[in-house]
Amino acid sequence: MRRAIQKWACIALTLAMLCEGGARLRASAEAAGEAERLAAGMSTREKLAQMMFFSPRTWKDDPASEEAAQNVRALNEPLRQYVARSRFGGILLFAENCGDAEQTLRLAADLQEANRAGGGLPMLFAVDQEGGMVARLGFGTTGPGCMALAATGNSENARRMARIYGEELASLGIHVDFAPDADVNDNPANPVIGVRAFSDDARTVGEYASAYVRGLHDAGTIATLKHFPGHGNTAVDSHTGLPLVDRTREELLSNELIPFRAGIAAGADMVMTAHIQFPLVDGQTRVSAATGEEICVPATMSRVILTQILRGELGFEGVIVSDALDMSAIRDNYALDDILIGTVNAGVNMLILPGVRGAEDLARIDEMLDRAVALAESGAIDMAMVEDSVRRVLALKQKYGLLERSDFTVTEEAVRAAREVCGSAAHRQAAWEIATEALTLLRNENDAFPLQARPGEETLILFTAKSRVGAGDFAAQLLAGSGALPEGAAIRSLTLAPETEAECLRAARDADHVLFVSRAWAADCLDPATANGWPVGAVNRIIGELHREGRTAVVISAQLPYDAACYPEADAILLAYGSSPMRGLPAEKGEGSAYAPNLPAALCACFGGTAPQGRLPVTLPALDADFHLTNEALYPSGTGARGE
Repeated sequence: MRRAIQKWACIALTLAMLCEGGARLRASAEAAGEAERLAAGMSTREKLAQMMFFSPRTWKDDPASEEAAQNVRALNEPLRQYVARSRFGGILLFAENCGDAEQTLRLAADLQEANRAGGGLPMLFAVDQEGGMVARLGFGTTGPGCMALAATGNSENARRMARIYGEELASLGIHVDFAPDADVNDNPANPVIGVRAFSDDARTVGEYASAYVRGLHDAGTIATLKHFPGHGNTAVDSHTGLPLVDRTREELLSNELIPFRAGIAAGADMVMTAHIQFPLVDGQTRVSAATGEEICVPATMSRVILTQILRGELGFEGVIVSDALDMSAIRDNYALDDILIGTVNAGVNMLILPGVRGAEDLARIDEMLDRAVALAESGAIDMAMVEDSVRRVLALKQKYGLLERSDFTVTEEAVRAAREVCGSAAHRQAAWEIATEALTLLRNENDAFPLQARPGEETLILFTAKSRVGAGDFAAQLLAGSGALPEGAAIRSLTLAPETEAECLRAARDADHVLFVSRAWAADCLDPATANGWPVGAVNRIIGELHREGRTAVVISAQLPYDAACYPEADAILLAYGSSPMRGLPAEKGEGSAYAPNLPAALCACFGGTAPQGRLPVTLPALDADFHLTNEALYPSGTGARGE
């Protein structure tokens, strides 16, 4: 009897899965059909505009004026008219556009209404809200970044955090999150990814990226895997140069592409390209407009990488979006025609246009659109690729119900909902809990951690970055409010700089306990011989003085964990995996300035508020005698000691 019940249960489950799959196929077919119908009525110019994300960042009427440009947080008349006549497919918002919940909601609605009034279809609104160091909402919830999420050892935390971002974005009329970062950070000297990556292990990245995708989908928000086919092994930042990665197709498939394959299987609807050369995968060359030298086409302009590999081998059927076209990797090396022909013919479906900062930039965008039309009409841009792109973009809009919208009026109910959701106490509490779970205690000798602060004692926190000092004030407030800081115990914060080193040393000698907050954001921050790395030498000098007096020192790594190797004499090292400037103390609940909770959580943990449970999600290499990264593992992935 039991076997019969199990058999019928299995049959019922199979039928349910088939029905669900059939429903998805029918929905996909309906979306494709509607997309075909709408595309058939568009002109070539309208189709190309549908393939573009417009970014109105700041505004200045007269470029020669000495007045500062103003952030675009409300539509002025020139922008309103321009959006109405251009009929773009999407809008990309930045921090300049996002002041508070109501303002952002109204800006998005006004842009949609201007576009609708001009006869355009509803636009996709996108933003980079990865969490951690890349978060555009200055008023919402900035949770721990990707590496911190992986340090918790629980991918459900990635799903939970992503769901929060998705809910906050949806309340503002934003449909697309350009996240998660699916890069494998297997080059510790990478100047742009770092803690934005989950791990240096491809399968770990795939697990957490997939969970992140599902979290965004839980909130009805479109997820975007980036930066295809991988930005984790570069030595150059594509914002400032044109990186090159010497990996073969087979090497990419066995490493960098594993997370993208996993994210695609999880249902990601968008993939963002990388402005990186992969000469062993696509050796096509062009002449650099900047240097006159031959350079390989970047992934953003490679048909081999986007159409053959991403579409063909990985089976991605969604929308491919370029990284921003005003990044130096593209802007400095390619003429406009080459950019337009190369990206569209390679398989990019949506282009992120250069950011607009004044009226003169509108003319440049018009030039891009005019040239795209001319190139398409001449056959240089393959119209079959344009048609395919427009169908994909419209099908995505249809899938998420955007094409059904005709009224973008902002109601008081919508304003109230946005205010309640963005940066809510519940969301910030979740972010705090996850940040606390991520804290990783690499070393704890001489019972240095946690500090045993007593009434009347002073703890000195020495920050190597002035912008992070506010985290000390916030932590002191939280500790006092929770009773974790004994009555009469004091916390003092100072910034360690060349001109303050002597003062900091005196303060350290006078204090009862000393915490150091080290912030490394690039490889040269590890080398005390560089301007950025100067604090490393100063911290080690003060640690040496403390040890001569028989005292201990605790170091918090506030961003890249690789700086842990800089402090071999520290008694305890705690990794936070992220921090952000804190110019004012955040509100306890409701609206207020966003902040990354990692560093405040780490500071509170140093006073015994919680026992660090995190595990290192990357391998930390040893440094040579010149403080340069080596291939020797100092702390292997998985390292972490409970701070009990």
